[in-house]
Amino acid sequence: MDAGSAGVLVTLLLLSILWFLVWRSDKKRSRLPPGPAPWPILGNLWQKDVLPLYRNYEKLSSTYGPVFTIWLGLKPVVVLCGYEAVKDALLGHSEEFGGRPEIPLQVRLSNTYGFVSNKEEKKWRELRRFTLSTLRDFGMGKNSMSQRVQQEAQHLVELLAKLEGNAFEPMTVFRYAVANVICSVVFGSRYSYSDTAFLELLNAIGNYIRFFVSPIAMVYNTFPTIMHHLPGQHRKVLAECEKLKDYIRERVELHKLTLDPSCPRDYMDCFLMKAEKEKSSPENMYSNEDLVMSVFDLFGAGTVTTSNALVFFLLILAKYPHIQAKVQEEIDAVVGASHAPSMEDKLRMPYTNAVVHELHRFQRTRTENFPRMTTQDVVFRGYTIPKDTDVIPLLSSVHMDPTQWENPKEVDPGHFLDEKGEFRKREAFMAFSAGKRMCPGEALARIELFLFLTTLLQSFTFQLAVEYEETDLFFLWLEIERRAIPAKFFAIPRLVSS
Repeated sequence: MDAGSAGVLVTLLLLSILWFLVWRSDKKRSRLPPGPAPWPILGNLWQKDVLPLYRNYEKLSSTYGPVFTIWLGLKPVVVLCGYEAVKDALLGHSEEFGGRPEIPLQVRLSNTYGFVSNKEEKKWRELRRFTLSTLRDFGMGKNSMSQRVQQEAQHLVELLAKLEGNAFEPMTVFRYAVANVICSVVFGSRYSYSDTAFLELLNAIGNYIRFFVSPIAMVYNTFPTIMHHLPGQHRKVLAECEKLKDYIRERVELHKLTLDPSCPRDYMDCFLMKAEKEKSSPENMYSNEDLVMSVFDLFGAGTVTTSNALVFFLLILAKYPHIQAKVQEEIDAVVGASHAPSMEDKLRMPYTNAVVHELHRFQRTRTENFPRMTTQDVVFRGYTIPKDTDVIPLLSSVHMDPTQWENPKEVDPGHFLDEKGEFRKREAFMAFSAGKRMCPGEALARIELFLFLTTLLQSFTFQLAVEYEETDLFFLWLEIERRAIPAKFFAIPRLVSS
């Protein structure tokens, strides 16, 4: 057979495969909620009028309704938009929408170890239950945890005071502060802000989280076998994470040598004690590597999201100085200057509490790369969604739902205040998700955001040191978060009479 004939046969074979894939995807599509037409093989991946969803969901939901389907490669993903659809799924059908699919990037990193892994439902439940119980024992949501945060907030204030009003980049120093809170629970120690080795570890976890929510990570998760063999940012990010895991392994071995079962110091000690107790169990849910990945997950989830939220909060307050000033007025009236803010003060600070919630609402989240999954066939809003279908409940759409918020696209603390100026809860506030897979670190995050923010605003007024051309605050934040442009602030000391 000559080369020309071989080329024709190969072309025909490829076209046949392509036709089969298109036919198969069309057959699947007929049984799913409607959505934008996918390209063969790629699906909607490179269609800019579809992804990212946080930019395009309004147009898509107005065309296809609050429940629609997108395609990531050959995989269909059902998207839920708006408060009613998301609430119905996460709360009304919590079991049916309570699964979590395997995420190739996460599987590559964890090798199915840790309490975030979904390989074994029983193991996931057990490790999650143990982690939440242990964190509560070490003060999660209690006064002792508040004291840890207060102490770390004072360290942060001391650091900023030394700047004497000079501009600073907040991403790193805030990450140090927040990481030290979780480190005190997990490792039993805190780190100096000048510890460059610890900074490398923080950068590793920050780079991983930033990559995890990026568009290229979505491509990796869609075509993992191909991407695994290609060069790219994923290789560098995963290599950095291995260094962090090695560091955690070293800490595990040190804890083994110094463990006193009569007086556990931290999460690691408790895990090792549980592992010793369960060592004869054939299920082996408490292995060394499960401990390493559980600590990794706590370190990541307990550091990056909260520190990023603090930077975002200050960005918005710097852009709206009248809101910042009103928070400071309430701090001065309720707390004064003679003592640090506490969680007890929160009950007497409705405006500040409302601002924290409003800023969290306004900080739209990117959840495309961390979907849920149906655990069984489910009839939902007129559609039959098959078992093991990926589902994205778009929390940003809940927080921007005009049926739930008076001014959804404006920063308005009044969303969380009643006619008497008292704080009011809103059912459509889902900053920590809802239902079965709700964020396990919610209690700690709430403490940290309130105490760090009020302690900082008690001592400083924050102003932007750089004028940004981008006027859309959310997209400005995205540029800052991915380090495309620097975040620079002035922390101007305040003179407050006691």
